[in-house]
Amino acid sequence: MDGLQGIGRFLLVVGFMVAALGALLMLAGKVPWLGRLPGDILVKKRHFTFYFPLATSLLISVVLSLLLWFLGRR
Repeated sequence: MDGLQGIGRFLLVVGFMVAALGALLMLAGKVPWLGRLPGDILVKKRHFTFYFPLATSLLISVVLSLLLWFLGRR
């Protein structure tokens, strides 16, 4: 019975994380500066566009790292 409870908890955590990620993706379009930070690389040529959100990726990484560190302390 203990094995089933562990699997159940795991599925709940994964489901919550997927739902939270979906909500973040839905709200990301409403934050005008997300993806347009200084440090994001954008190269536009005639028939070519290259975009790499370096600063945005670093910001998201720091926020998620701090959040997971804080949650792991409990």
